[in-house]
Amino acid sequence: MPDSSTVDSVPGPLNGVRVLECASIVLGPMTGQLLGDMGADVIKVEPPEGDLTRRIGPSVEDKMGALFLGCNRNKRSVVLDLKTAVGQANLARLAASSDVVLCSIRPRSAERIGLGYDALSAVNDRLIYCQLEGFGETGPYAGKPAYDDIVQALSGLAMLQSVVTREPRYVPSIVADKITGVHAAYAIALALFHRERTGQGQKISMAMFETLAAFNLVEHLWGHALEPAIAPLGYPPVVTAARRPFATKDGYMAVMPYTDEDWRRFYQVSGRVDLLDDPRYSTLAGRQQNVGLVWDGLGDEIAKRTSAEWVELLETTDIPFSVVNSLGDLLTDPHLERVGFWRRLTDGDRTYRFPASPIGLTASPPSLRRRPPRLGEHTDEILRELSTSEAGAR
Repeated sequence: MPDSSTVDSVPGPLNGVRVLECASIVLGPMTGQLLGDMGADVIKVEPPEGDLTRRIGPSVEDKMGALFLGCNRNKRSVVLDLKTAVGQANLARLAASSDVVLCSIRPRSAERIGLGYDALSAVNDRLIYCQLEGFGETGPYAGKPAYDDIVQALSGLAMLQSVVTREPRYVPSIVADKITGVHAAYAIALALFHRERTGQGQKISMAMFETLAAFNLVEHLWGHALEPAIAPLGYPPVVTAARRPFATKDGYMAVMPYTDEDWRRFYQVSGRVDLLDDPRYSTLAGRQQNVGLVWDGLGDEIAKRTSAEWVELLETTDIPFSVVNSLGDLLTDPHLERVGFWRRLTDGDRTYRFPASPIGLTASPPSLRRRPPRLGEHTDEILRELSTSEAGAR
């Protein structure tokens, strides 16, 4: 039976797909949550002590910390001690009736507790097994532990921040975990589509380092996109300290004239008509050759007015711009409120707030069906379902 937290009832595109999430922290749970939002029955397999993130962040209930709440909605929790024969046997039984296994335990350790691909695919040859790891299995870093900071450092992302900070810095967001989680959910959807056509299960390897390196190099491979290289690494408009939110008289603005027409409109509304015929500012080639000059000049102009004055001036120009929001501003942002971004779920005397899935499917939309589960909340329920399905199969 659905619990009291169920609020949406439209079946998602993954309705009927069962996912075993044998993962913790953020990467695996993020992947599982993305699949759960799309209708999958995500069973979070936890050790007796639970996912570590249950104890991270503010909470009003034991083992329901804020970090856990952020990436574990739309799941059921079953406690299995995979160090025991009983726990391993129950895992194999669950895998036999599942479509997907998410595993963020390093391969050698996973194999020791019956969670490896070979063991689980032997009981279910249609299984899609997604190995979430720091590094690809064949490289010299294979098997090493990795967290978000390590991957930001290795992938070049931390060093990119030195353009602004003059020393390497981590981006203040768990970007390696989250970006890899999105890629993993995408890969699982592709594998499910492949299985639909061929009947074949398969193993997916999702490595954080390779994922974030590829992500960073989309624009920053730049002149090395050809061999021999024709220009240095790094996309010039981005790797400059001049690219920044600009201070107004009373706040900050992001202003991004992009086309020649955008720049002409900006110079007209700002009163800098003297730059309309200056090729350093009025042409794409000139701006590319004078990135720092152009952006610093833009910042000088923005500093002359208040944020409200700039909003009024730019509103009708079609130049991309925005005020600079804090995280707190997102809680009351009028656009997010209008599009239904904030979802609220009441369970007893508690109300949970979640960002909605940004994926806008019209026929089979994502849904919010369950609050994040309490530790082991669904153990009995899931094992009863398992016994019933096995009895029916006989």
